[in-house]
Amino acid sequence: MKTISGKRMCSLLESNGWHLARITGSHHIFVRPGSNLRITVPVHGNRDLKLGLQRVIMKLAGIAETDL
Repeated sequence: MKTISGKRMCSLLESNGWHLARITGSHHIFVRPGSNLRITVPVHGNRDLKLGLQRVIMKLAGIAETDL
C-alpha cells in the first residue's frame, strides 16, 4: 500500500461523504451526518501519514485501497 499525505486523506474523506467539523491545531476532525463516529487526521504539511494510522482511518471511513 502506498502512503498518502494528510491533505490527500482529507480530500478522500470529503469525497466519501465526510464533513470537516473543526480544526484543532494541525488535526482535522471529520464527522458523517447521522453517525457518532469521528475521524481525526493529522495534517502536517505534505508529510505522509504513517502506514498503521492510514489503515485505521481507511477502515473507519470505509475507503478501499483501490480508492487511493
